Amino acid sequence: MTVRVRFAPAPTGNLHVGGARTALFNWLFARHHDGTFVLRVEDTDPERSKGEYLDSILDALAWLGLYWDEGPGVGGDYGPYMQSARGDIYREHLDRLVAGGYTYDCYCKPEELEAQREEARAGKRAYRYDGRCAKLTDDRVAAYEAEDRRPSVRFRMPRDGILSFDDLIRGTVEVPAEEYDDFIIARPDGTPTYNFVCAVDDVTMAVTHIIRGEDHVSNTPKQTEVLRALGYDPPTYAHLPLLLGPDRSRLSKRHGATSVLEYQKEGFLAVAFVNFLALLGWSYDDAREYFARDELVKYFSLDRVKKSGAVFDVEKLTWMNGTYIRELPAHGLFDKCRPWFARAGYVPGDADEGTVEYAASALALEQEKMKLLSEAPELVKPFFEEPDEYEEKAEKNVRKLEDPAQVFAELADRFDALEPFDAGAIEELIRAYAEESGVGAGKVIHAVRAALSGRTWGPSLFEMVELLGRERCVKRLNEAGERFK
Repeated sequence: MTVRVRFAPAPTGNLHVGGARTALFNWLFARHHDGTFVLRVEDTDPERSKGEYLDSILDALAWLGLYWDEGPGVGGDYGPYMQSARGDIYREHLDRLVAGGYTYDCYCKPEELEAQREEARAGKRAYRYDGRCAKLTDDRVAAYEAEDRRPSVRFRMPRDGILSFDDLIRGTVEVPAEEYDDFIIARPDGTPTYNFVCAVDDVTMAVTHIIRGEDHVSNTPKQTEVLRALGYDPPTYAHLPLLLGPDRSRLSKRHGATSVLEYQKEGFLAVAFVNFLALLGWSYDDAREYFARDELVKYFSLDRVKKSGAVFDVEKLTWMNGTYIRELPAHGLFDKCRPWFARAGYVPGDADEGTVEYAASALALEQEKMKLLSEAPELVKPFFEEPDEYEEKAEKNVRKLEDPAQVFAELADRFDALEPFDAGAIEELIRAYAEESGVGAGKVIHAVRAALSGRTWGPSLFEMVELLGRERCVKRLNEAGERFK
């Protein structure tokens, strides 16, 4: 059997973490089995479906490297891949259900159904449609139609017994039939509803495995009953564990859950994000955490997916991202950070090779501190901007010198004459000056750092001075001398 899986987002919002995890697990399963990853767009809600949301979803999948084998922009033998273009397929299957006696027309008005829901809430019981339209007389139907009521179409669910399906993660799932009511599969205007079109699409697109979130477990008996009524064998199901926040409650915006593309904008690497997503509910050996993409494909299997909820921890994601950043070669890191350099005005798009090399070298000095690509401009700021103000502690470090202006002037003169102007010679010069002047190496080093950057922190001072270069350092030391006269 050729494995075929699908990811079926609705373009009613951006792609969020839960959807991205579902897409990834489907993609990994397909690639592991040399199967097909199908992208289907569930856009049957015309009021909420937006083109910009679809574009955002496609961009997010592309950023994560989850390219689809069939779907929008690619095509395939089982299209159309937009539900809004599959109306003829739905009508054909709806007619088959109607002809087989699996449905009935429901003339209940929305306000009548809402009154039933209110009654259920007042009685503190779960709402289920009471089936009042299941056996309408011809006279009652005529009366409703005389009132110009337009019926929806409901699917007849079994009244008793157990509804069950096999789940590759949860085993056999059994639910009493009495927990389900007859649900609407077509609205009064003729548009089909989710559980109907989803089931029809899965079988008519020859999907073999449905891998989706745990929140769809309750939909599965509805979909399997529709498929059996149509004479189809249901696909194989696997329901992924819920995503939780660090406090073990269901993941929400307060936990940092946001659009996947927002993580890209914040400076996360796609490779780190994919690695982290893969560990949300799946593990290889409960110890290993870092995987290359081809390793994820090689090792991924549904029998290693857990039933319990998976914690999405932004702090751990950020830590993992920093690890990946630190492993990048200098120019590779600069390429990733270039959009942030451009926005800061440090490296415009038409920058010459020397500017690029300088920026990459500055970034390399700060690489060990980085956790997000977006941190780059602030980290390297002293290499591109003179300090217009000093951190409070940095200024205190300068004022610990008895005569800051004299120290800076004398160091500027020595820098001006130093050959070669490299980190080793710079360190030797500063330490020799500190010993000769009796000031103390620590005081001199902290004061020079403040003069050059306005900060108390940064890379090795001697490497920083070398990269800044003689001219910048002499200028900044002289300006600091004037400031602290």
